[in-house]
This record gives sequence, structure tokens and C-alpha cells, in this order.
Amino acid sequence: MSLEHIALWDRCLSIIKDNVDEIVYEKWFVPIKSHSFENNVLTLQVPSYFFQEHLEENYIELLGPVLIRVYGKDITLKYLVTVVENPIATVNVKSPEKSIQVARNMRQSRIVEPTDPFQAPEYEDLASQLNPYYTFNNYYSSDSNKVARVTGEAVAASPGHNPFNPMFVYGESGVGKTHLVQAIGAKIKEQNPRSRVLYLSANLFQQQYTTAVRNNQVNDFINFYQSIDVLLMDDIQEFAGKTQTQNTFFHIFNHLHLNGKQLVLTCDRPPVELEGIVPRLLTRFKWGLQTEVERPDYSLRRDILHNKIERDGLTISDDIVDYIARNVTDNVRDLEGTIVSLMAHAMAFNHDVTLDLAEQVVSRSVKMVKKQVTIDTVRNAVCTYYNMKPETLVTRSRKREIVVARQVAMYLTKKHTSMALAGIGSLLGRYDHATVLHACKTIEGQMQVDKELQKSLEEIEKLLVA
Repeated sequence: MSLEHIALWDRCLSIIKDNVDEIVYEKWFVPIKSHSFENNVLTLQVPSYFFQEHLEENYIELLGPVLIRVYGKDITLKYLVTVVENPIATVNVKSPEKSIQVARNMRQSRIVEPTDPFQAPEYEDLASQLNPYYTFNNYYSSDSNKVARVTGEAVAASPGHNPFNPMFVYGESGVGKTHLVQAIGAKIKEQNPRSRVLYLSANLFQQQYTTAVRNNQVNDFINFYQSIDVLLMDDIQEFAGKTQTQNTFFHIFNHLHLNGKQLVLTCDRPPVELEGIVPRLLTRFKWGLQTEVERPDYSLRRDILHNKIERDGLTISDDIVDYIARNVTDNVRDLEGTIVSLMAHAMAFNHDVTLDLAEQVVSRSVKMVKKQVTIDTVRNAVCTYYNMKPETLVTRSRKREIVVARQVAMYLTKKHTSMALAGIGSLLGRYDHATVLHACKTIEGQMQVDKELQKSLEEIEKLLVA
């Protein structure tokens, strides 16, 4: 008989060993022997009926996908259980007759075929727990979240069959991670309503697991989660220090990944900075894509505010929107909360939303840390706006566009810093204080009649605080 079936089973064992604890592997998988593999029927030899039942109850969700991966999707599994028929009550191990009798009885083993070890239990359709507001249509994109959005759309287009599985999204609280993962789920459900998509927090998963342990329903808990097609889990850092929950999630993760199901996880930090997570789970977090959602930049903050205002049917002027966008910089929740607070104050005191009111609300609702403006900040902002290299700005060129940019830089440095005129001149081209003073007066005078210059200065000042 060919020994190829033994080599195939050894391949299965190498995969299984990487996915279970060493003690579990030694106790429940090492004793299994490959008896034969013919006509796509694999017969595994196990030591007892109890061993077979325990294997099916606890590890068939792992074993099944591994066998399919190694032997092919048409694999049929049978067991050869080595049990003694009508065993003798007392056995004298020193007696040759008895020993022969026991050996003969062991050869009379039976082949036990389970109904269908790969058949997953059927579950009713589940509520995905998705917020209908969180879609890609209102998830605005900028440089701060562009990679996450593009890959999120790719995941939604082909869940489980893309290079981004798992998709691990990290970033500070309130930057839009939840919106993104729910948008992925919503798009998948839109394309395939029968897909089993589930969104939840890691904290809720932990609570459910604790209840399952208390009620002796851990197997049902695991079976349910292994039936999910797309698992979207928020705040995976909540698993830190919870070893049993991590071990359970580890097996669920492996099952879903082996079966081509999609996982999207969010966290407040990248995997490399996570503490209290078992190494084998951390390794799996790094299998797919790790992408950061950064704090929203100025343009994204404006888009978010306009969307909130339009969605709530409000009327707020652009200068107020601009003020909020420049001063509320940490996260999306603060931006939306500021609009809510602004309208509440307007309603309570029965007056219009004004810039003064916005300043009051913002100062009370968020911690305003004024960004420190330096001469380097000004120089970089001016060069960005005029599309000019910093070394060009500080030359003694008399070209009009360079002269204007240099004068603007001198004016804004004097306005936003406490530097002396001589210091400004020295760092912006080795000019004396009189030249800087002349530049500042020139800009101040032109601003009174040149609307284009006014607009340019406003845009550059936005860059200073963005």
C-alpha cells in the first residue's frame, strides 16, 4: 500500500500544530494515525469512541478546513476506532493467552462514520448590528484616511478573497474607524443580502463569552461565530490580559480565515504596540493589512462639518464652519458634538448662530491648544501655497512672485510670532530690520485694496493651524 496518505496526514498535522496549544496537539492530534486514503475517502485511526466524540465536538471546525486544504474539497472522512469487543473483565498482562486475546480483539475494530463531520449547523439570519448611517457615501476621504478607505472598498468588493484579510485598522479614538468598518459591512450586505455580516465590539464579545462559560455553552458560542461570513470587530485592544477570551477568539479567527471568511478589526494602536495579547494572536493580526486612520486634516474636517450641517437641516455660515474646522482638530466626534452644542445654545437663548457664539461653545466643549507658530511654520506654509522651494524664498531674487512671497512670509512671521524684525530678516535672506519693516507695511497697504492678496493670506493662515 502506498505511504503517500501518511505524508499527507503529516502535512495536516504541521498546520494543526501551528493553530493549537502544544498540550492540545500532543493529547488530541498526535495519537491520530492515517489508516488509508482511497477514492477521496480518508480513514483516520483513533484510540477510542470517546476520543472520536471529543474530536468531533471540539476540533472538527479546525480539522475540516485543514483536510479540505490538503486533500481537496471532495474529501470524505471516516474513523477507524480501535476498541475491544466484549473486553475481558480482568487481564493478566503476563499471560500469553490473555495478551493474544486482547490483541485479537483489537484487530476486530469497527469503522465508524459520522453523519457528516464537515456539515456546519444552520443558523437563522442574524441582525448585522450595522448603523444605516455609516456608509461609503458619507465617509469623506483625504490624505489622513485614503489608504484605509481604498482598501476598505476592495474588501467590500471581494470579502475574504483579497490580500487584506485580516484588515487591521488602527488610530486614535474618534477618527472614523467605526464608520469605515461599518461602511464595509453595509456594502457587502448591499451586494449580497444573504451574507452573514456581524459588527460588534471586543467588549461585547468578551461579555458574551463570559456568559457562555457560565452557562456551559462555549461550544455553541464558538459554533455561532464560526458561521459568520464577515466579522467586523471594534476595539480589539479590549482583549488585553483576557487570556481565555483570546484563546477562544484565536480558534474562531483561524476557522474563519481558513474558510475564506473576512475579518476586519479596529484598534487604538498598531499590533506592534499592543500589550497583553498572546503572541500567536498578534502574529495573525499582522497576516493581512495594517492601515492607520489619522486625525482628520483641515479639508476633511470641513467636509465632515458640512455633511453634519446638511444632514441636520441647519444653516451655518462658512466663516463659522471655517472657525470650527481650524480649532476643533482632534477627532470627528468633537466636530459633530460642537455642531450639536452650537444648535442647543442657539435654541436655548433664541438667537442666531454667530461667530461669537461659536467661539464660546468651542472654548467650553474642547480643549483648545493653540498651535505654536514659528518662522519655520510660516516659511513652510508660504512655500506650500506658492509652490516654491524654501531655498528660493530666501534668495535675493527680485522676481515679483518671489518678492511677494518673501514679503508675505515676513509679514506673517511678525504677526504670529514675537521675533524681532532683525531676527526675521536674518532668517529670511539676511535682510536688515528696515527691509522687514518695509515689507510688512507694503503687505498691510496692499491688503486694503487687493482682494486676491487678502484671500492668499487667509489661505496661508489656514495652513498655519491645519
